[in-house]
Amino acid sequence: MALIEGGNRLLEVRRLGIVPYTEAVALQQGLVEDRKAGRIPDQLLLLEHPPVITLGVKARGDRAHIVASEAMLRASGVDVVETGRGGDVTYHGPGQLVGYPIVDLKPDRCDVHRYVRDLETVLIRAVERFGISAGRMPGLTGVWVGDEKLAAIGIRISRWVTSHGFALNVTTNLGHFGFIVPCGITDKSVTSLQKLTRQSVARAEVESAVVEAFAEVFGARVEEPTGGPGTGDPGPGAQVAAIAVPS
Repeated sequence: MALIEGGNRLLEVRRLGIVPYTEAVALQQGLVEDRKAGRIPDQLLLLEHPPVITLGVKARGDRAHIVASEAMLRASGVDVVETGRGGDVTYHGPGQLVGYPIVDLKPDRCDVHRYVRDLETVLIRAVERFGISAGRMPGLTGVWVGDEKLAAIGIRISRWVTSHGFALNVTTNLGHFGFIVPCGITDKSVTSLQKLTRQSVARAEVESAVVEAFAEVFGARVEEPTGGPGTGDPGPGAQVAAIAVPS
């Protein structure tokens, strides 16, 4: 069990490997109820999804921002799923670090805008460790380098307990973003840590950078137990042997 000393809040970090999107949503739903009931401390799930396009509440029932044909998506192995997070349409896939914080914002952080800005700060600080100077885009969410989006954020909050979260492009196939109009934004593009640094980036190092930055921003004491969240067992989709989200 790794431990990072921080503030008074306890945050359990789970590195779950590859988890199908619908399984991750179901896992979050259970954890949110556990967190509301006080059965578990705050959680941060770090994982990767197989290729999937997700439609947030802005795009529910409207696929106008999916520009690829159904045949093209099938040929590329890309699923399409409607989801309960905020935002429009985004893409998740291999090489992307997805983070789902299950955090109780009570009593002192009950501010949705602050929470989104805090997530942006976490990611900005994390990528600084790789020599990347990222920032915000006025009027939009996420983390940007110039006019290119490096990370998307799409959240859900129920009784001040958070779910869904962020997606940071590490070694993502950026060509797959051509299947959609990312976040419904037509005049911006996407980028990745690999593209920006022009070298291979180790996923484990990025995960650790995100955990450290999360602890700093949220004043948390971080523990990394083995096994799945709130259990003693591996989480769904976890590869035990190997181991948007839009605006």
